[in-house]
Amino acid sequence: MMDLEREKMIVKSLFNKKYQQRILFELASTNKRLKVTCRLNYPYEVIRNQYLIQIPPPNSYYLDILDLLKEYGANDSCYAISNKSKIDGKHLTLTEGLEHAVGHGLPSLISCIPDRLAYLECEQEYGPPDRFIIYREK
Repeated sequence: MMDLEREKMIVKSLFNKKYQQRILFELASTNKRLKVTCRLNYPYEVIRNQYLIQIPPPNSYYLDILDLLKEYGANDSCYAISNKSKIDGKHLTLTEGLEHAVGHGLPSLISCIPDRLAYLECEQEYGPPDRFIIYREK
């Protein structure tokens, strides 16, 4: 079941202000939810740029990304906003969330700390998809 409070915290903390209301509206609608994951393909537009850290290739192994997120303070749980219905709107272990998000070619945001830390994988168009850590210091 979608956790709209968690999603609100993620959006208000990490997304650009001009997109926040629209994204929250879309996340709350099962018919429009897919639009949010499509917006994630343009991270420099929708995410606050000062929080984006691009992960340089090679970066396609989910356990390496898990280790990187742990260095930023991630714990063992996460929440997913994803084009992949199996994980979208669900609380998961971080390992499970990354295993289903990394390398599957679909946009996903894996929130580790709702107002501070997430992993973003963009859609694969050609070559490897862009991958980011989204990190907001305390």
